[in-house]
Amino acid sequence: VQLQASGGGLVQAGGSLRLSCAASGRTLSSLSMGWFRQVPGKNREFVASISGDGGSRFYEDFVKGRFTISRDNEKNTLYLQMDSLKPEDTAIYYCAADPPLWDSWGQGTQVTVSS
Repeated sequence: VQLQASGGGLVQAGGSLRLSCAASGRTLSSLSMGWFRQVPGKNREFVASISGDGGSRFYEDFVKGRFTISRDNEKNTLYLQMDSLKPEDTAIYYCAADPPLWDSWGQGTQVTVSS
């Protein structure tokens, strides 16, 4: 499956952004998907994941209550709604599919949160 992330940008602390990840090449409803992020010089870290039917969602502790992962299988698109953004959320955000090995990755979209 091919993934294309978009929606990043520059936002002030406390603001919101919605990331999108468009998928092609495979029926999305059969795939669990997720979001990861990476700061230069640090390891890529898990943010959130969602099951193929959207019924199960998991969040890393540092985004619980602020970020919401969702998907629209008819549009073959994954989303990450990010609210109450903090400067420490600044990173390149990647979408991925097919855990546990996460075999497919998007190219990443930059999110910058200013204080």
